Amino acid sequence: MKPDEFVSKIKEANADIVCLSALLTTTMPMMKKTVDAIVESGLRDHVKIMVGGAPVTQAYADEIGADGFAPDAGSAAKLV
Repeated sequence: MKPDEFVSKIKEANADIVCLSALLTTTMPMMKKTVDAIVESGLRDHVKIMVGGAPVTQAYADEIGADGFAPDAGSAAKLV
């Protein structure tokens, strides 16, 4: 999904949490672009952002401004 589509879905669903997952390092830059789009939309203060997936680390989550990191879906559910 494109970053602007995430923003639209957040607004549509009045979401409190957005979870992003990457399976390849080549897809990780889209996480940053999505976080940036959420910030630019003015929604950042209204939504928590969690990231995870095989190549993602806590350090990367911190770097892109995510609120949380989980290495897998089960851990993400517990964190939420």
